[in-house]
Amino acid sequence: MDKDKKPIKNFQDLDVYQGSYKAMLSVFKHILPKLPKEEEYDLKDQLRRSAKAIPRLIAEGHSKRHQKKGFQKYLDDAMAESNETIVSISQAKDIYPGYVNIDVCNKLIDMYDKASRQLYNLSLAWTKFGQRKEKPNRETIDETSSAAE
Repeated sequence: MDKDKKPIKNFQDLDVYQGSYKAMLSVFKHILPKLPKEEEYDLKDQLRRSAKAIPRLIAEGHSKRHQKKGFQKYLDDAMAESNETIVSISQAKDIYPGYVNIDVCNKLIDMYDKASRQLYNLSLAWTKFGQRKEKPNRETIDETSSAAE
């Protein structure tokens, strides 16, 4: 184990949670207030919901990590919300360049892209971890099959 890495005791210890929470705060501070009023019930609403959903899904999924597919489903959903957030920020940047800071948008897109990759990698690692736990002992299989013959 890396000396600089702390053990994961709860969902708040996950790098992907910390990064997505920080990005969500930035969306709420730097993007949403800048969008025009006519986007209140469309782009603004969608961006608000997807940015909030990512850390929530990670937290909820972490509480179900003991279930075979529980954590996996929430990680997949969080990754989908992260990708959706990238699209919404890209739309804000491209449709309203006079309203939003392009550099802030690009930084947020990078942050959410990183979160999506982290979620994907965590999902893969979780699947492999689950498969390792489920594999029966080879000796038991060989002993059982030879005894049955």
